[in-house]
Amino acid sequence: MLAPAAHDLGYEIVRIRLMGSKRQTLQIMAEREDGSMNSGDCALLSRAISPILEANDPIAAEYYLEVSSPGIDRPLTRLKDFERWAGYKAKIELDRMVDGKKRFTGDLVGVEDDNIQVDLEGEDETALIPFAWIHNAKLVLTDELIRASLARRPKNDELEEIEAGIESGELELNATDDNPDNSLENGE
Repeated sequence: MLAPAAHDLGYEIVRIRLMGSKRQTLQIMAEREDGSMNSGDCALLSRAISPILEANDPIAAEYYLEVSSPGIDRPLTRLKDFERWAGYKAKIELDRMVDGKKRFTGDLVGVEDDNIQVDLEGEDETALIPFAWIHNAKLVLTDELIRASLARRPKNDELEEIEAGIESGELELNATDDNPDNSLENGE
């Protein structure tokens, strides 16, 4: 229901998760085709999908909507994620036991048909794991992954714009009862 609206704006949904018990949070992770996603993108996508959620009312209880990027140690939810992040370490949890284990860690090698290829720690040969067996997978935060992420970051990214706005006085940090986390607000 949400994927077509996201696609029309140039985003791809990475994961949708409903979390919490008393006050639930609907978390939607998305990214652009190049893997980028800044807070402006999150706000734009949130505004686009909110009316769809309100019209279709897929969740009976009240909930918070959270639209975010997948982050550096991102979840791997699509077959193409395992290809794209080949060479990086990942934690993989299966929906079944294999050799007495459900959880594995190793370096991603790529994809072969509908299987992921991974060099598992302590194994000599590259393992083929059916994608359908994967319950949960995510990249492991390593120095190498952080360096690669920083290298892909645009030179005039949003953080630099915010820092410049604070220095120039166009933006200011305000802590109030309505804004206890010191979120940015326009200084106008």
